[in-house]
Amino acid sequence: MTNANLNISVVEKRMLKQAEAASYTGLSSKHFKLSCPVQPIEMRPGTVLWDKRDLDSWIDSMKNGAELTTQAAILDRL
Repeated sequence: MTNANLNISVVEKRMLKQAEAASYTGLSSKHFKLSCPVQPIEMRPGTVLWDKRDLDSWIDSMKNGAELTTQAAILDRL
């Protein structure tokens, strides 16, 4: 019997739709819309996507104690 090798390449998406971004952060879609300060990018008319790297930076900033600053910045924009 011969051995077969499979070359499978998986490319992970960098840009996420809103529901995917919410799931990626572990938030419900409703809570994501209310609390996420990351600005989406309009890749083409009508297609708004969130960058995983920006989401990661936001999450990392909360881990580093910058959550209050982020919340203050959000409140300042209201």
